[in-house]
Amino acid sequence: MSDRPEDQGFYPHQLSEKLRYGDTDRQGHVNNAVFSTLLESGRVAIIYDKTDSLAAEGCAFVIARLEIDFRAELAWPGEVVVGTAVSKIGRSSFELTQGIFRDGTCAALSRSVIVQMSEESRRSHPLSDHAREVLSRLIRNLPQA
Repeated sequence: MSDRPEDQGFYPHQLSEKLRYGDTDRQGHVNNAVFSTLLESGRVAIIYDKTDSLAAEGCAFVIARLEIDFRAELAWPGEVVVGTAVSKIGRSSFELTQGIFRDGTCAALSRSVIVQMSEESRRSHPLSDHAREVLSRLIRNLPQA
């Protein structure tokens, strides 16, 4: 396992996604908006896992922050791997570090903050002990700058 987010081996959770022709733009490469969708697939696979969902009863998760650093072009056809790691766990939120890889080459790095909110009040809601336990299994410390 690597200690660098630029390396696919850094990520404890990995998901394969197929690139589609419709993902391409006028220049013939995968559109930047599709990168966000690929990252969402990686997040959702963890947050709403059918056997181990993190959401408390009456709660949902919302994205409060999303940063993407584009590092390489992607082209159709092909597949990518979306790697996901937890970098911080807060009271009602957590931070994810993600990478998109094609053939081991990093095409994008991302950081996002996810907040659990009450669907009734639409305000933040503390993470459950169960959610903290699941998230802690995916934690990876980021290198210090």
